[in-house]
Amino acid sequence: MARAVPAVERAFDVLELFLDEHELSAPEITAKLGLPRTTVHELVGTLAERGYLTPAGGGSNRFRLGVRGFQLGSAYAERLDLAREGRVVAETVAERCSETVHIGVLDGTDVFYVAKVDSSHPVRMVSAVGKRLPAHCTAVGKVLLAALPRQRLDELYASVRLTAMTDNSITNRRALRRELDTIAADGGVAREYCESNDAVACVAAPVRDQSGEVVAALSISAPILRWNEETEPALRELACEGARLLSERLGHRPAG
Repeated sequence: MARAVPAVERAFDVLELFLDEHELSAPEITAKLGLPRTTVHELVGTLAERGYLTPAGGGSNRFRLGVRGFQLGSAYAERLDLAREGRVVAETVAERCSETVHIGVLDGTDVFYVAKVDSSHPVRMVSAVGKRLPAHCTAVGKVLLAALPRQRLDELYASVRLTAMTDNSITNRRALRRELDTIAADGGVAREYCESNDAVACVAAPVRDQSGEVVAALSISAPILRWNEETEPALRELACEGARLLSERLGHRPAG
């Protein structure tokens, strides 16, 4: 791997702060990153000049993400068939169940959501495309982890602590391994009950590409007030159906 360029890394560190913050001032960026004040001012000025940041207005000396980042993200999405096709399938699935549907991919030990369609109910799960969550806390993540070779799984979590998002989150590597083995034996379908959100349950199924590899997962999430012994099997079946449809759209053809 080529040597990392410190100035470029710092610029990305600044931009990535805005994944969690709508607006930030230069002093706030300085405090969060622990960089010299002059360095931050130079970085922010350069990023603003190139359109990656823009003044928030009102004379507040605060900044928000600029249009250039949106343009790059849009260009990426246009070239990513999974996001485009996933959105189409997610809309179909959401229309049938009226619950929130996500398409997620694995990025290290995190899940990254590339498509989402909201529930039509007034009480719904709050999330967003581009959101990242620890894979071990989500049904989507567990589907994707269960599809990995066990050696790769061990490498991923060799030095990663399993943090808890709720009291129901898995925090033990051995327990996670057992659950992933169960998921793999059950066709790759996973569930989670209040593991990433105290009030939400979810079921997810694997999405395969033309080579047969699991490249994503489709999930259906619902508040636990609408989750019971009758709804869960129906949502599981629908998630599997949606995942099969998306797999077909990506060129997958089941053997036989």
